[in-house]
Amino acid sequence: MASAGGGPGSGPCGGSAEPERPQPRPFLIGVSGGTASGKSTVCEKIMELLGQNEVEQRQRQVVILSQDRFYKALSAEQKAKALKGQYNFDHPDAFDNDLMHTTLKNIVEGKTVEVPTYDFVTHSRLAETTVVYPADVVLFEGILVFYNQDIRDMFHLRLFVDTDSDVRLSRRVLRDMKRGRDLEQILTQYTTFVKPAFEEFCLPTKKYADVIIPRGVDNMVAINLIVQHIQDILNGDICKWQRGAMNGHGRTYKRPFPEQAESSSVLAAGKRSHLESSSRPH
Repeated sequence: MASAGGGPGSGPCGGSAEPERPQPRPFLIGVSGGTASGKSTVCEKIMELLGQNEVEQRQRQVVILSQDRFYKALSAEQKAKALKGQYNFDHPDAFDNDLMHTTLKNIVEGKTVEVPTYDFVTHSRLAETTVVYPADVVLFEGILVFYNQDIRDMFHLRLFVDTDSDVRLSRRVLRDMKRGRDLEQILTQYTTFVKPAFEEFCLPTKKYADVIIPRGVDNMVAINLIVQHIQDILNGDICKWQRGAMNGHGRTYKRPFPEQAESSSVLAAGKRSHLESSSRPH
């Protein structure tokens, strides 16, 4: 497995190599943005360009993990509200932040972890879990992944997918209607919970992003640059990110990528695991 870290005096950063090196620490990338902004699609495109989709899951070097897996189990009263579209899934309190922090901490330490499975049909946490094996790069996506400071500070790179609000609303309406939900309920939930929560909790975290990606996956200039950066890590270019991320976060660029231009594909083979959340609300 390609190493994403190493102590002083070991490897190509200087000094003699150690006989045995510690388990490499994964490069953790946070991907945030509003509902239906294209966060998961951006992550999927990164996986595709890296050639990770063609590799057996347990052998993949890049892992995608969704914040949606860490929703709290609801009480009977809360479930009743959720079924009527009256529960706020976009509020920070809807997430089990302690479990999320512990899981990410173990992932960054290179440990194998089990993550919960959340069923949005019954609005409950299932007994079954999914095993996440050690990887070189972990993409953690969700609407509020930058809201909690303890979690935010764990990311070596922070991406914010910035998509027009009208585009996001139309995507959400179409998606939820395909799931059999009533249009009136969808719009009521959006105006009551989704939009206010985005403006209060999600949008303010945009300032913490190292890279802002306008138009999501349509911005292939941005996607290819990020893919190239990840490819450098997978190829063992340890020092490049280590110098900029020793304190748990990378250099801050805080500027959006340019508009669409001619792009190139960056492909490579790899290994390890990929997770995808189904029937997700965001």
